[in-house]
Amino acid sequence: MAELLEIYDLDGKLLRVAERETFYSDIKEEFATTGKITEQVKSIRLLLLNSKGRIFLQKRSKFKGENPGLYDKTIGGHVPKGYSWEISVIKESSEELGFPATVVADEEFDEAVNSTDLTIIGLFKKVDYISNFKSTRTTLEGNEFLQPFMTTFYIGYYDGSIKFVDGESSGIEVFSLEELQDELKQNPEKFTEDIKLMMERYEKFLIPITRQK
Repeated sequence: MAELLEIYDLDGKLLRVAERETFYSDIKEEFATTGKITEQVKSIRLLLLNSKGRIFLQKRSKFKGENPGLYDKTIGGHVPKGYSWEISVIKESSEELGFPATVVADEEFDEAVNSTDLTIIGLFKKVDYISNFKSTRTTLEGNEFLQPFMTTFYIGYYDGSIKFVDGESSGIEVFSLEELQDELKQNPEKFTEDIKLMMERYEKFLIPITRQK
């Protein structure tokens, strides 16, 4: 069954509902004609850590149509018609990484991570919302364009096994914060612009869990 997306203008006004494939065909045609994209959909983006503060990044397949071969955020995905942001990020973690998760309110997050077995379930929290997040996309042919998204950003923790099932990616690589910062400085061409922005904006959240006694 085709995935249905809610299509919005850049002011957040709902325009219509369309199949994902149709939406992407439309915006690619618009960009080819005008050099810009004036419609957007809802999306989620997640940076996942384990309790020691090590960061899981996705390595995109070198054959993927956009940003091939680059390190990227742990999870990125659309919010289908009728879904909330929270259900969407939970669904993506289950489908792409093979583990269950829940989203916890910010004011309860510290208590939750201290009282939850993170080898069984992941805990996520919302850290930001950007109404016109511009995602830089580079094609296999080397062409670059900016795609706007209405995006909610999440940080999460999980200590269990990950069963990576996204055939369009090479897998997951794990970095300490210091290792990732050094790699971004020494080899920025290896990373998507998405992850560079997320590291800049949300670095303060990328810390180990300090267990309360």
